[in-house]
Amino acid sequence: MSVVAARNGTPVEAPVAPPKVVRQRRIRPGLLGLAVLLIALGGLGAAFAVTSVRSTGSYLAVARPVEVGQQLTAEDLVPVRVSGGRELRPVPADRMKELLGLRAAVRLTPGTLLTPAQLTDAPLLGPGQQQIALGLAADQVPARELHPGDKVLLVSTPTAGTSGSDSARGGGTRFAATVIDTATPENGDVVVYLALAVRDVPAVVVLAADDRIALVLTEAA
Repeated sequence: MSVVAARNGTPVEAPVAPPKVVRQRRIRPGLLGLAVLLIALGGLGAAFAVTSVRSTGSYLAVARPVEVGQQLTAEDLVPVRVSGGRELRPVPADRMKELLGLRAAVRLTPGTLLTPAQLTDAPLLGPGQQQIALGLAADQVPARELHPGDKVLLVSTPTAGTSGSDSARGGGTRFAATVIDTATPENGDVVVYLALAVRDVPAVVVLAADDRIALVLTEAA
């Protein structure tokens, strides 16, 4: 193929260069799949980050040990930020005022999240019970420490000088009770406050006055 061109006014024929053909670059299927995978992973990562931020909340944690039956105070709790804690159903930090005055249904350990199941509004002194106090020497306490909610057994002991069959007949009466609280006076004795059935109170008071009662721990809270 040729075209007519002019040279010094004289028409001449000149060849025309054929157009260049640009070859399209083929995309390898493997690279295409890798690109799609990277895009998908990036989207999942962004979604996970957004979900984590949304699930982060402020909840209540235990700041110091709380024994069973002890009423909660503001010093017992501390707000903490937790990511993904909804599955544990902890108590939100904005409900602290609602919890003050409630009792611990179980022993609360510092550093753990607080859940509604760990609290109760029921007093340790139940219906048909009365509270009494027993003063015991340190060697008469059945454990290094007694905690609210511990189950104990009060056992009558024989009178001084009683022996043989008289001792067997005179002692061994048992009374079930629950520890409400304890105190340690300056003299080193231990005062144990107990929830006791109303019908058992008179007999236990008489036995305690005669120093004829022993305390046995049967179940720790």
